[in-house]
Amino acid sequence: MRIDFKKTYKFAGITAALITVFLTLVMGVFFYYYQDIPFVFLIGFAILCYLITFFLIQYRVENFIYKRVQKIYDDISLLESSPIGRSQITTDMGTLIKEVERFAKNKKLEIEALKIRENYRKEFIGNISHELKTPLFTVQGYILTLLDGAMKDKAVRKKYLQRASKGVERLTYIINDLEMITKLEVGDLNLNKKRFNIIELTQNVFDLIEMKAIRKNITLTFDKDYSKGIYVKADKERIQQVLSNLLVNSVKYGKTGGTTEVSIEDLIKNKVLIRVTDNGEGIEKEHIPRLFERFYRVDKSGSRKEGGSGLGLSIVKHIVEAHNEKIYVESQFGVGSEFSFTLEKAE
Repeated sequence: MRIDFKKTYKFAGITAALITVFLTLVMGVFFYYYQDIPFVFLIGFAILCYLITFFLIQYRVENFIYKRVQKIYDDISLLESSPIGRSQITTDMGTLIKEVERFAKNKKLEIEALKIRENYRKEFIGNISHELKTPLFTVQGYILTLLDGAMKDKAVRKKYLQRASKGVERLTYIINDLEMITKLEVGDLNLNKKRFNIIELTQNVFDLIEMKAIRKNITLTFDKDYSKGIYVKADKERIQQVLSNLLVNSVKYGKTGGTTEVSIEDLIKNKVLIRVTDNGEGIEKEHIPRLFERFYRVDKSGSRKEGGSGLGLSIVKHIVEAHNEKIYVESQFGVGSEFSFTLEKAE
């Protein structure tokens, strides 16, 4: 598509004027020494000279410079995501330079963003392949051992089948979490918002993970005695998943004999803030910006021993954001961590 230019006559006008002045002065000096000519003749010569040079220069500019400017804009238009020809374009060099500089700056930012995405994609593929490969190899190893003759021993057969079953369960857990996060990312998960008591829900989660906490001698508690219920409006099942993931992580990475504390406080008129605080390992600052990425792990080796899909915090973030709410994290390495999120308070 050809671009309509906003033509500029400034260059041709100034250049023609300079040529006209020069030639008129030369003509005037020449005739002054050799013969007398009327002043009107010089005026006429100047006008005619200006018009001829102006149109010749303008014609050359349009057929020489404009075509090259046209090509620059065409090249830019091919690379631009949105058509550049929607507005009239000038061939003024200052404007053209600004356009090219803007284009170069935008493309540089796009290239940097693409590099970040490419690195993230490579890391994500590496992580997911590792997460799936570990339980697959575990299951495969036990099955091959059984096929090689171990299944003749009834006790060994039962033990290996149970371990293989755990590997399959972990695979199922990872796949279910991937399906969940995919739905959350594409907005395909419908939220069933209703009024419920967040204190009661938190206590239910405490009861569900109590055995995990007992094994590490970690105390699950509220920051104070909530004699009255605090009611919020949200998807109860999804918020239970949020609390469960946050509390399980707190226990998983908490120190033996430590404490995990939940507090609920009013923010503004229609918001409450739920805090999950522990005195566990804590998180180093460089890891905090990436905590909610899929499969991102602070400890690349040790944390895998704790199990899980590596998608818990990513799911938490997407569920909270699906409610149009915010999630926050504060942590000091060696001291502890605090994850908090907001919810709409029910009337």
